[in-house]
Amino acid sequence: MSSALWPYVTPGIPDHLFERLPGIPLSQREIRLLLLAQMRLLADSVVWDIGAGTGTIPVEAGLLCPQGKIVAIERDEEVASLIRRNCDRFGVENVEILEGSAPDCLQQLKAAPDRICIEGGRAIKTILQAAWQRLKPQGRIVATATNFETLYAISESLAEVQARNVEVVQSAINRLETRGNHQVFAAVDPIYILSGEKLE
Repeated sequence: MSSALWPYVTPGIPDHLFERLPGIPLSQREIRLLLLAQMRLLADSVVWDIGAGTGTIPVEAGLLCPQGKIVAIERDEEVASLIRRNCDRFGVENVEILEGSAPDCLQQLKAAPDRICIEGGRAIKTILQAAWQRLKPQGRIVATATNFETLYAISESLAEVQARNVEVVQSAINRLETRGNHQVFAAVDPIYILSGEKLE
């Protein structure tokens, strides 16, 4: 699947091509590339993105998995509408948007996922454990943390569900930006990306 706005087979859509809303998080391009790499997507993957925000991961995953199905889970109606607009913007038709709060809304989903991406949620441990129950064997879960408390909670949860091949990566990315008459390197906010596999 390709889009007129992004006709390439490689992921990494520039941030400015997405429609945004003030205060709504956007997974920046370089972070998104790390997330997508850890998800190890297949052309027909069923992906759940919990806390989908602006919809950057559903759009990229939708393009990368043309025979797959992506479910973007977002509790805010206005943000869910933003995700739909971004999918339309890139011609992505294999994304379903579920309005609701995880983990409660997950039971509405019939198709079990091969891949789960958790980009937010207040009750992160409860969300991860509920999502893990639905994850198919050989599936992968990827979760992000921006602080030590969330990092610890996710790490503890992955141990409790006995995830295998757990990896933790912390990003350290700088972008060249023009400020006034100078070009400077500006840091992209660091983020922890945790991933694990369900091998039973």
